Amino acid sequence: MGKASVIIYITVAVFLLFLISHSPKKPPNHRHRRLKLRSTFPFSAGDKHHESVAFDPLVADIERHREDKEWEKRYFEHTHKEFVEAPGAESQPEWEDFMNAEDYLNDQDRFNVTNRLVLLFPRLDLDPVDGFVSESELTDWNLRQAETQVMHRTERDMELHDKNHDDNNSFGHDMGWWKEEHFNASDADGDSLLNQTEFNDFLHPADSNNPRLLQWLCKEEIRERDTDKDGKVNFQEFFHGLFDLVRNYDEEGQNSSHQSDKSMETPAKTLFAQLDQDSNGYLTEAELLPIIGKLHPSERYYAKQQADYIISQADTDKDGRLTLTEMIESPYVFYSAIFNDEDDYDYNDELR
Repeated sequence: MGKASVIIYITVAVFLLFLISHSPKKPPNHRHRRLKLRSTFPFSAGDKHHESVAFDPLVADIERHREDKEWEKRYFEHTHKEFVEAPGAESQPEWEDFMNAEDYLNDQDRFNVTNRLVLLFPRLDLDPVDGFVSESELTDWNLRQAETQVMHRTERDMELHDKNHDDNNSFGHDMGWWKEEHFNASDADGDSLLNQTEFNDFLHPADSNNPRLLQWLCKEEIRERDTDKDGKVNFQEFFHGLFDLVRNYDEEGQNSSHQSDKSMETPAKTLFAQLDQDSNGYLTEAELLPIIGKLHPSERYYAKQQADYIISQADTDKDGRLTLTEMIESPYVFYSAIFNDEDDYDYNDELR
């Protein structure tokens, strides 16, 4: 970033902070709400919902620290049941104390939302540096935060499974035949070990560039949807299983749930015919490849969803991009932590 751009940002930031600090102290038309840290840790493999990532890296770091403590507690309880289930056993006080102590970000002037947005704005406004944050710039920002979060969890899980501490995992051969196939597809260099990148792909195949892993995802879709067990997907299996996922992806943000099966049959047949390259009335795993990204959305898809939502809420002049002023005027859109109405209290000016 050039010196001129830095000077402009500093000037604008100082001016905005001056206006904010010297504005009349009149209460706004909403009550102030404390920002509570989220609990985003998936404690079981069944947690399939996708959590939005923290907008602010500082908040994300605090959440990761808190999440690690929760993970350590759950791991301890799982691996040392003899202590947890012992008569009179009590939970570890250091975990509980940590979680309660940092439940809220903005207690006692510890976190100034306006200052954080002023500091972060030039880190978002990169391509081009023009004083606006576009949808693509915000998507890239969200994606970077998500990738950091994902890799942190991968490193933590890697440490759990890496029994001999050689930065590789080799647990695939005792996981059942289909999981072994998953392991082998993730093993890009074929050394029967998963390094950190391969293990990250193993855990998050939708974000992988490994063609073997994407092919494995297609194969899994065939297995799951193939109700007559002929190794292929016919139109009915496609229509009643896969087409809704594709339609929901394509019609993101639109309410199409009330459309009848009959009205959807024609577009479903059109898409099926496009995928069925040999026109034999069945879809193979290779023919599913063009839509696998819609069946298993990537982190970029969710990053764009989050960016679109933020812009829809904070873009007051509806030009499709955000200024620093718009961001400061809608801080809770970016710091979308858990708001508990029971914790509301009177407005405090230091959080502006």
